[in-house]
Amino acid sequence: MLNFFVILQPKKFRDMKNIFFQLFITFFKIGAFTFGGGWAMISIIEKEIVDRHKWLGREEFLDLLAVAQSLPGILAVNISVAVGDKLRGMRGSIVAALGTILPSFLIILTIAIFLTPDLIKTNDTVSRIFMGIRPAVVALIIAPVITSARAAKISWRTVAIPVAVALLIWSKIPFISNPILYIVLGGIGGYLWLSRQNKRIRETENSENQPS
Repeated sequence: MLNFFVILQPKKFRDMKNIFFQLFITFFKIGAFTFGGGWAMISIIEKEIVDRHKWLGREEFLDLLAVAQSLPGILAVNISVAVGDKLRGMRGSIVAALGTILPSFLIILTIAIFLTPDLIKTNDTVSRIFMGIRPAVVALIIAPVITSARAAKISWRTVAIPVAVALLIWSKIPFISNPILYIVLGGIGGYLWLSRQNKRIRETENSENQPS
């Protein structure tokens, strides 16, 4: 009987319900199976929304990643809100954000009810589980760094820039180690470089169009 009513629904309405369901399930899976914070999620997010569903292009994903990192809040939630907004506006943002937040909320609630900090530290089984997860978290963080570098067309001539920025952020020097500083400087530098390139192109076109 339920299938009969589903068939009677307009195709556009069924497609809209399907995309909401896909958004929720995709980001629920990302939130449920990722340990180590937002950066560890990037590899899984990229595979899901770029490679599998093709909701974003790789370069568009890199731009979104830079914006999400510079905004306040959780990185994964910021990305999910942006993806949901692109696909289905405000409702898509809410569905995607709920999918990302709900697994963490349920897991933390379960841990708060059944596990105490002392039990986590003293229980050998739990300690070994978390010890085994740590190397996987490192791999999840390194993987998107490599793919992002390739997509951003980082070469041996330009690799010094991200390396220097990473070292400065790692230095913990006040103000100098703030990631937002380098996002802003990178945006300004990109704007100035693009303006210079466009100016050169216009000058070349004008010189070619001048009568000899």
